[in-house]
Amino acid sequence: MSEYIEHLRTVLIERVHTDAVVDIQLGGLQPALYIRSEHLVSVCAFLRDDPDWYMDFLSDIAAVDYLPEPYFELVYQLASIPNEKQITLKVRMEHDRSSANMPELPSVSSVWHTAEWHEREAFDLMGIFFSGHPDLRRILMPDDWEGFPLRKDYQDPELYHGIPVKDEQ
Repeated sequence: MSEYIEHLRTVLIERVHTDAVVDIQLGGLQPALYIRSEHLVSVCAFLRDDPDWYMDFLSDIAAVDYLPEPYFELVYQLASIPNEKQITLKVRMEHDRSSANMPELPSVSSVWHTAEWHEREAFDLMGIFFSGHPDLRRILMPDDWEGFPLRKDYQDPELYHGIPVKDEQ
């Protein structure tokens, strides 16, 4: 598997951009390529359109909070159904955790329409903003909910419209 991911790194550097790939993660259950955020959409479009890779299925986008470290990671799980191959892409986003701004990535919904739902979930629960998303709004929480419940520093409110949120048992 490591040869596969090394080969993909070389291909992306040659065919997308010389600094598209930041790093390779070979440890863990599945190797991954760390992609520079400004090249994310180009990398994804290449992986979808190139017949040698043909990543026709975005199965998941997961947002990971690394508190106390000042960054988040987005993990993209891609698959080529006809080629029976999978690829994991990761993007690291440094962030000061201030409420004045959100960590931001370009949307890949123009590459895979299913990204619209995955990105809305990451926006709603982790506070990741996806520029270029066609309908970025909450998907699970009420529109007027404050905060992002899956962030490690999130604090449940005492009340929501007069209804107790915390279970005091």
